Amino acid sequence: MADRKSEENGVSVKSKELITDFDPPKPPKRNKYAFACAMLASMTSVLLGYDIGVMSGAQKYIERDLDCTDTQIEILIGILDLYSLVGSAAAGRTSDWIGRRYTIVLAGTIFFVGAILMGFATNYAFLMVGRFVAGIGVGYALMIAPVYTAEVSPASARGFLTSFPEVFINVGILLGYVSNYAFSKLPLHLGWRFMLGVGAIPSIFLALGVLGMPESPRWLVMQGRLGDAKKVLDKTSDSLEESKLRLAGIKEAAGIPEDFNDDVVQVSKRSHGEGIWKELLIHPTPTVRHILLAAVGIHFFQQASGIDAVVLYSVRIFEKAGIVKDTPQLLATIAVGFVKTMFILVATFFLDKIGRRPLLLASIGGMIASLMTLGFALTIIDHSDHKITWAIALCFIGILSYVAFFSIGMGPITWVYSSEIFPLRLRAQGCSMGVAMNRVVSGIIGMTFISLYKAISIGGAFFVFTGFAAVGFLFFYTLYPETRGKNLEEVEKVFGTFFRWRSRQAELDRQKEAAAAEK
Repeated sequence: MADRKSEENGVSVKSKELITDFDPPKPPKRNKYAFACAMLASMTSVLLGYDIGVMSGAQKYIERDLDCTDTQIEILIGILDLYSLVGSAAAGRTSDWIGRRYTIVLAGTIFFVGAILMGFATNYAFLMVGRFVAGIGVGYALMIAPVYTAEVSPASARGFLTSFPEVFINVGILLGYVSNYAFSKLPLHLGWRFMLGVGAIPSIFLALGVLGMPESPRWLVMQGRLGDAKKVLDKTSDSLEESKLRLAGIKEAAGIPEDFNDDVVQVSKRSHGEGIWKELLIHPTPTVRHILLAAVGIHFFQQASGIDAVVLYSVRIFEKAGIVKDTPQLLATIAVGFVKTMFILVATFFLDKIGRRPLLLASIGGMIASLMTLGFALTIIDHSDHKITWAIALCFIGILSYVAFFSIGMGPITWVYSSEIFPLRLRAQGCSMGVAMNRVVSGIIGMTFISLYKAISIGGAFFVFTGFAAVGFLFFYTLYPETRGKNLEEVEKVFGTFFRWRSRQAELDRQKEAAAAEK
């Protein structure tokens, strides 16, 4: 009897083992060290977000206090994006020279000075000087945060971690909206100065926190510091095996022979950035041309679909929709900031599960529907001589749905995608070109939106943004391959065939399966 029981137990144990063998492998735990590094680096994006949010409400108080015209307000708001071009253009070379980490510190320091100048501005010209300095800091921050995060992240969580810059832009926007409401009750000459000056506080904590971060492993390899790079990769990878594979891939991309394993090795000058612009712009390979088109294109359509018009001029849009009092307007903007932040947090958890491409297409499809709704409702209100409650509600719903759809895809994926598709040698300068396009289009929209809606109506302006979003949908559908789950060196191989990237992807999948079968 006992023997029978033991046999039954043995069978039971064996059957459990067999069942366990068919269980799917458990996903690796989130790397806490890489998570902390990505979070600290991405906090630089709070600086831009705060400026966008705070200017949305502060502009009406600046206009009243300094007696500015609508044109002066347009220029004041949009010019920071053009000023940021100076920072983003310099950031690529600066980060290759002093490292990614100290470039982040530099970004925070410059923005701190700009925020102080804006807070103490006594006239319009003084305020413009502050905008110039803050803009340079924003340009540095926008370029370096996604680059550093992509380079420090393991492939399994790169989408999640590289979306952090967009998360913190949204956090900054929400803080700016809250600041507007908090200081709106102060005397006119103090309120807007506090709104702008308080922006200096995050940059202090940022500069101090970043000093505790490691340097990017890819930058360390570019300097020949293999020993230091290995230590960082061991901490930021999901396993030691992945760390070795990442190091081998970075060495290959940097032109360092596989058998060079000393802690410090000699690296050719080319790895320090010489000739990069020539390779990007004058003699690009088909692969580089496709990558550059994808990176610059996604930044263009992110802004051309009108997100900064909605966020920067939300107070004016609500006023046009029929919400005329200051306090309800500011509270409505806080609702926009809250929805935008909540949905970006949701998106971060799906980037590495669903993939970049499906989220991007779903996002821009929803944005098109929301923009059409908003344009229709604003047109109805604009042509009515009495208050239409349902149209006001439709405007509010349209704005909330627009920022929600933007935040689940177009917002974070722009930064994730553009930072992960460039090969190592071109990454810093390539990303700076994407950021430059982003800021130019944002600046143009910021500096012309009031004039645009005065010329063709507020509803017409949003129909224009709908058109750009529709073209963007076709552009993404035809030219953008999926990059989820690939390491940064594998991503490069998918590009180069433009509209025929699907056949290239299928070929690479077959090669991978054949290699796995041989093992």
